[in-house]
Amino acid sequence: MASSSSMAFVALACLLLLSMGSSNAQLSTNFYSSSCPNLDSTVKSVVQSAIKKESRMGASLLRLFFHDCFVNGCDGSLLLDDTSSFTGEKMAGPNNGSVRGFEVIDQIKSAVEKVCPGVVSCADILAVTARDSVVILGGPTWNVKLGRRDARTASRTAANNNIPQPTFSLTQLISSFQNQGLSTTDMVALSGGHTIGQARCTSFRSRIYNESNIDATFAKTRQANCPRQSNSGDNNLAPLDLQTPTSFDNKYYKNVVNQKGLLHSDQQLFSGGSTNALVQTYSSNPTRFSTDFVAAMIKMGDIKPLTGSNGEIRKNCRKTN
Repeated sequence: MASSSSMAFVALACLLLLSMGSSNAQLSTNFYSSSCPNLDSTVKSVVQSAIKKESRMGASLLRLFFHDCFVNGCDGSLLLDDTSSFTGEKMAGPNNGSVRGFEVIDQIKSAVEKVCPGVVSCADILAVTARDSVVILGGPTWNVKLGRRDARTASRTAANNNIPQPTFSLTQLISSFQNQGLSTTDMVALSGGHTIGQARCTSFRSRIYNESNIDATFAKTRQANCPRQSNSGDNNLAPLDLQTPTSFDNKYYKNVVNQKGLLHSDQQLFSGGSTNALVQTYSSNPTRFSTDFVAAMIKMGDIKPLTGSNGEIRKNCRKTN
């Protein structure tokens, strides 16, 4: 009969094997430290150039990571182009005419391939790019966990079903994030990504004409560039953060508290529901917002990554090898 100490050792070994089998355990902040030591500087250089050229690009690059992770995990599936035999995610409802920045990802991938060919996944490039975009626009930094591999497939259906919509109620938002293993706090903190970037008239038309929990002057200002009739000015843009749309700060929450949330889903965070207190906290405590945002970004990056021998390292982010 085995001794109790040897049985305990076997049990511990089994637990270790199980934890190693979980995908998150295989992600690490130093994954490329020897195989691609210049990864961070290479990515940051291209992101800086892109944002200098167009300040809105930082928000677009952050959003790519979010829209990728919410569809079958952070696996670069969003980046795949449609082919004659394959329908990708770019033309899904929440993405079509809305997600952008793919050319910048191509440039980053090309630059990374020059310094370490065939090593870094497109999924990891999205994760690093999202962090760099936040930092360059004045937000907090964090160590990005890496080691994801790229999907060989994508799902338009999952993109249509899983990505939160600007028309969502608070209940729908909470549920959508919970389905990805993210808490209500994570949801409110990640919504703060709307402190940068712009939205199309189609996303907020209904709110500025039909909703009552909106500052009247703010609504009138937005109506000037977003006509009531559908198909007129659909792609006209408005900043998600009224005051500082190219600075990563906590002004988004101040706007929402003052009923100046641009999207219906933004204002839902401060509409008498369970998230009111947290929004109030973030509006007055930028440090707390930054801390919670970083924690939520790291947690989101842990959603179902492909690791080990799963997936591949794409040579071109737009197509499988």
